[in-house]
Amino acid sequence: MTTLVFGHKSPDTDSTGSPILWSWYLNEVKGEQAEPVLLGEPNTEAAFMLQRWELPKPRIIEDVAADAPVVIVDTNNPAELPASVNSADIRAIIDHHKLVGGLETKGPIDITVRPLACTATIMVDLMGDDAAKMPESVKGAALTCILSDTLEFRSPTTTAHDREVAEKLAAELGLDVSAYAADMFAAKSDVSSFSDAELIRMDSKEYEVDDTKFRVSVLETTAPSVVLDRKASIAASMADVAEEDGVDEVLLFVVDILNEEATLLVPNDLVKSVAEKSFGASVDGDSVVLPGIMSRKKQIIPNLKV
Repeated sequence: MTTLVFGHKSPDTDSTGSPILWSWYLNEVKGEQAEPVLLGEPNTEAAFMLQRWELPKPRIIEDVAADAPVVIVDTNNPAELPASVNSADIRAIIDHHKLVGGLETKGPIDITVRPLACTATIMVDLMGDDAAKMPESVKGAALTCILSDTLEFRSPTTTAHDREVAEKLAAELGLDVSAYAADMFAAKSDVSSFSDAELIRMDSKEYEVDDTKFRVSVLETTAPSVVLDRKASIAASMADVAEEDGVDEVLLFVVDILNEEATLLVPNDLVKSVAEKSFGASVDGDSVVLPGIMSRKKQIIPNLKV
C-alpha cells in the first residue's frame, strides 16, 4: 500500500513542503511507495512554493482509512489530524513541536522530535548524504519551509543549524536568501481575496488553558495594514468562528515580520485579560501591539493565561 505523508490541518508552508520532501525520500531512496497529501488548502505562501518550484499540488484528504500506512510530519497533536488517525497504521512521526499525547500506534514506530525551527531541517538531517540527491524542486521546497518557519531567521525558534541548512540549500540553488524570502513573504501577505473567516483559520491551532478553549491564529505579513484595516469586520467574525469551531475564544495575532512585533486584536474583555496577564500589555482600544512577539510556538502559547 502507498504510505500517505501529511502534516497538520490548515497547512502552512512546512506542512505542505515537508510531506513532499519525505515522500521523495521514501520513493526515490528507500524504494517505498509514498504520496504527499494535505489536510486542507495550502496558504498563499505554500501555494507560491508549489508554483515557484513547479511542484504538483498534493491532493487534499478529509480522513484516513483504517490500517492505511501513514507518516505524520510537523505535528503530533491529534486535534490537528484526521478524525480516524488512530485507526490508521502510523509508521513514523517527524516533528519539532512539544509532545501532546493521544496518538496510538499499532506497534513500535520511528519518532523523531527535535528542537529545531522547521521539520524540513530535521528531514535533511535524517536523509544524511542522500539529501544531496534531492532535485532542485525538492531542495527549493526545503529551503522555503525553513525560511518560512524561521521568518528568514528572525523568529526566536531559529537555531544556528536551521540557518546553516538553509544557507547551504540556497547556495546549491544559486539563490540570494533575502531576495527569495522577500518574494515568499510578499506572497504570504497577499490576503486580499480571503474572507474574514478564512483569514482567521488560515494558520491556527486549538489550545486549551484552564478549561478555556482557544483557537490561536497567526497571520505573518510584511504588510500588516492590509489586515488591520479590516480589523472591525474580522473581530466581528471571530465570534462566529469560535461558535462554529467549538472553542470559547479566538485569539488573532497579526505578526509584522519586518518590525518584529505582533498586534493582537482585542474584541472583548476576555481577550483584554489574556493580553494583560499573558504579555504584561496595557490595553486601551480594540488592539494592542506586542513588541518582539513573533512565534506562536515559543512566545505565544507557552505564555497564555486566563
